Amino acid sequence: MNQIHPSAIIEEGAQIGADCVIGPFCIVGPKVVLGDRVELKSHVVVTGDTTVGEDTVIFSFAVIGEIPQDKKFGGEETSVVIGARNRIREHVTVNAGTAGGGGVTRIGDDCLLMAGCHVAHDCQLGNRVIMVNHAGAAGHCIVEDDVIIGGISGLHQWVRVGRGAIIGALTMVPNDVIPYGLVQAPRGELDGLNLIGLKRRGVARSDITQLRAAFQMLAQGEGTFQDRARRMGEEFDSDYVREIAEFILGQTDRSYLTPGK
Repeated sequence: MNQIHPSAIIEEGAQIGADCVIGPFCIVGPKVVLGDRVELKSHVVVTGDTTVGEDTVIFSFAVIGEIPQDKKFGGEETSVVIGARNRIREHVTVNAGTAGGGGVTRIGDDCLLMAGCHVAHDCQLGNRVIMVNHAGAAGHCIVEDDVIIGGISGLHQWVRVGRGAIIGALTMVPNDVIPYGLVQAPRGELDGLNLIGLKRRGVARSDITQLRAAFQMLAQGEGTFQDRARRMGEEFDSDYVREIAEFILGQTDRSYLTPGK
């Protein structure tokens, strides 16, 4: 049975799943779909063509689904899709997509967006992403699974962050980050691998050993960065190393953060 506070405004057309909790002074727009057991704390705004997956909790003063902060936006129909079991904390903003960027801003499952974070138009966040307080992702960013973005850090438009990477606090990230990379410093330096994260996820020691050697090849090998990545993919048999190589050799709108730069 749903629990809807009498001060909440649920506009006609909104679809509310089973056993949802909607607190005081929340606003739910006419095109919003809330999955089962979604909870909105007080003063939450969910608007636009927005879908929120089951068991997600959105905390006070978050604004989800508003139009993008993009001067090119012309009022086109775009959307936000949020998966299951997310925790979206106070004052988080998630903007809808744009027609030029695919039209959908997407957040996967089991993410934690801490207070004050911003997810801009057309961003694609994977599963189990953590954005620490006041981190921001500019338009069109792709953040793969199991990424941690430190507090007061920012991703430049179109940046890709590979699976399992970690971004330190107070870091500006102007270029793509390889999977399992460790990035820190004010202008985003690729400083190594997220070894702690790999160990916590139970990655085999043999894979970690190969990842260390592969990173040294990227940092100190001969040829261009792409040449080293291509050779790395050929010389190592770890799926994790090959994932990094494929990421580097794939299409991108930005260059890459390289070791020592």
